[in-house]
Amino acid sequence: MKHLLPPLPYEHAALEPHIDAHTMVLHHDKHHAAYVAGLNSALEKFPELQERTAVALLLNLSKLPEKIRAAVHHNAGGHVNHSLFWRAMSPTGDRSPKGLLADAIKRDFGGFEQFRTRFDDAGVKLFGSGWVWLARTQWDGGKLEICTTSGHDNPLMQGRFPLLVNDVWEHAYYLKHENRRADYLKGWWSVVNWKEAAGRFENSDTRAEESWESEGGSLLEATA
Repeated sequence: MKHLLPPLPYEHAALEPHIDAHTMVLHHDKHHAAYVAGLNSALEKFPELQERTAVALLLNLSKLPEKIRAAVHHNAGGHVNHSLFWRAMSPTGDRSPKGLLADAIKRDFGGFEQFRTRFDDAGVKLFGSGWVWLARTQWDGGKLEICTTSGHDNPLMQGRFPLLVNDVWEHAYYLKHENRRADYLKGWWSVVNWKEAAGRFENSDTRAEESWESEGGSLLEATA
């Protein structure tokens, strides 16, 4: 089985003016495509691993042959994280969470504005390239947390279920925002897909992620 680049769920220019079409073409069609190609290349001589999803590979790195472990870590992580990132955004929809997710954000952060401030602050303070996440823990009654990961690590590797993610690698924002990461983070809220985040929250246990077999797919689709 070849890992495949998932299509964008919207046109390249759909998130303008916040994310320009040129950035989206390079980010999705070039950067993400390179991670998919790199993952397939790393697995080329290991047919028994080619049937595993990128998520499964990422969660079982210690069981992989050592000579491909680093390549799979980098490329499977890049593939999984970017697939989630495209789904985390939408050109239409609510611009704030509603329902159960909104209630959980109020419970754990004090309110939506407090959550946004802490999320942006975490993204600004992350040194180097990485990701900023809203995730649900597998302890403390499923408390929500803001966390960051470097490189292409994923909260699943830390026992957390990812609900929402923003990419703070420079290739995600540099063409438009240059070195102004804070401006990119602040404007990103105008394109957040809260329906997707809510769907992930309402299905946020490890069994849901393990059954998410569609590469780059939406949890909403996988559990429908």
